[in-house]
Amino acid sequence: MPGLKNTLARLSIESLSSDGSGVGRMDGKAVFVPATAPGDEVTVKIVKDMGRYAFGIVEELHVPGPGHIQPGCPVYRPCGGCCFRHLDYQTEAQAKEGFVADAFRRLGGFDALPVLPLLTGPLTDRYRNKVQFPVGYDRAGNVTFGFYAGRSHRLVPCRDCLLQPEALNDIAAAVCAFLQEHHIPLYDEETHKGLVRHIFLRQGRHSGQVLLCLVVNGHKLPHAQQFCEEMTARFPQIKTIVLNVNRQKTNVITGDECIPLFGSGFIEDTMCGVPVKLGPLSFYQVNTPAAERLYAVAREFAALRPDDTLLDLYCGMGTIGLSMAADCKALVGVEIVPEAVESAKTNASAMNVQNARFLCADAGQAAAQLAAEGLTPQVICLDPPRKGCDAATLDAVLDMAPRRVVMVSCNASTAARDCRYLADRGYQPLKVQPVDLFPRTKHVECVVLLARGSEAHT
Repeated sequence: MPGLKNTLARLSIESLSSDGSGVGRMDGKAVFVPATAPGDEVTVKIVKDMGRYAFGIVEELHVPGPGHIQPGCPVYRPCGGCCFRHLDYQTEAQAKEGFVADAFRRLGGFDALPVLPLLTGPLTDRYRNKVQFPVGYDRAGNVTFGFYAGRSHRLVPCRDCLLQPEALNDIAAAVCAFLQEHHIPLYDEETHKGLVRHIFLRQGRHSGQVLLCLVVNGHKLPHAQQFCEEMTARFPQIKTIVLNVNRQKTNVITGDECIPLFGSGFIEDTMCGVPVKLGPLSFYQVNTPAAERLYAVAREFAALRPDDTLLDLYCGMGTIGLSMAADCKALVGVEIVPEAVESAKTNASAMNVQNARFLCADAGQAAAQLAAEGLTPQVICLDPPRKGCDAATLDAVLDMAPRRVVMVSCNASTAARDCRYLADRGYQPLKVQPVDLFPRTKHVECVVLLARGSEAHT
């Protein structure tokens, strides 16, 4: 039934898609409608007709579903970051658990695989320990910060993002006031002129320490000394202030060069008891309490024995592996980012961990090399990026024939695909634990336990 664009239709929203849209049906065709909840009765305008399915926007909400609430954020719709802010959290949690179960059933073919109830963190708001605010001018010409609207670089000013700690929002506002007062120019994407591109903030969840970083199109900040003095006097939790140099015409936020203006360029925190040093370029889970629960599940699933060797692929700063180092005889971590490998070594030294080594290499190549060298890990932990594991990595895992594989994934679809690859070669997934690291957004993580032979039946 093509050619529906610009038509109006009354729909009942039946479910939620993994991108956060409500799903209704019009003459059998699925219609995806953002900002709706299961049970909503809505009139929608069809904005795109793809033939087999369509996209619509709400023209009128007639009857809200049982989980539909007021979002409580004035820029919820144009910002688009919190696609589930119009749902109560119970409805969101049920949906995310369903997303994971659906991916493993539909994409992996695992119809009988147990998917455990969603594990949540203690916070649904104010949980992020990192924020990257683009800066720009509001309609009155004042310096402001916020977020880009979905699929655009149009700045949506946001003085108080509910996902960020209030202190980080306050610091960003103070930075903008300083830029305004001293007429420090902001970066213009079209002309590639101007200086300040983003305000980047990190806060240690346990330490409370704050890193303030300005991403700049240059190497110097006017009035830098005064800036540092004012910011640290007003916000004593700021332990370091850094310039990150990004002079490229790119959508990538940060560049490779960091210049400390105040302090060491790093803050300190802990994750699962592992001490970490965090700079602007460090990878670190943004929801510390929920991540600690995620890593605890990985440790439980690993079920390490005292004589085991643990191979931690895509190990980042080594947090997952180091949190398990006391449970095993040896730990080998592999990560392609040199700064992360150095951080992992530093973290191991700070913990006085003597049984760990870390390699800087591509996960697939390193795993293949380790397999060729005869490394026989009893447990392998995989924590790949959203695209999942490549075949070389999975084949190397199979060659090393571990007793257990623990997969930590930020993308249930690629996790289901990779588990199917391993299952077809002898490793059966035994259970999946969804974990919500990003409340109010569409993202959900999961941990999968896979085993082979008799281990799969214990």
